[in-house]
Amino acid sequence: MVYIDSWDEFVERSVQIFRSDPQSTRYVMKYRHCDGKLVLKVTDNRECLKFKTDQAQDAKKMEKLNNIFFTLMTRGPDADVTEVSGKEQAEPQPSKKGRGRRQ
Repeated sequence: MVYIDSWDEFVERSVQIFRSDPQSTRYVMKYRHCDGKLVLKVTDNRECLKFKTDQAQDAKKMEKLNNIFFTLMTRGPDADVTEVSGKEQAEPQPSKKGRGRRQ
């Protein structure tokens, strides 16, 4: 079990683990309110990576990692994760055409 200090390294190595064996890779998130710590763990039963933080702003990073794993799980391990962003896409605006009164 290895604690990774760098967020970018944790994400990169986690994606490598998933791509090498997607069927047995697990991603676990654990939050301890009493300590105010968030621990993320990725394992494939051979290698185990952990990232620990107590910073509130790291929640957005965790959301981005969730989106990366969701993309890999739905599109397959060879999916391009560079297009995945932590922000939700804006809803398309309805056209103003046809919004007037009917006659």
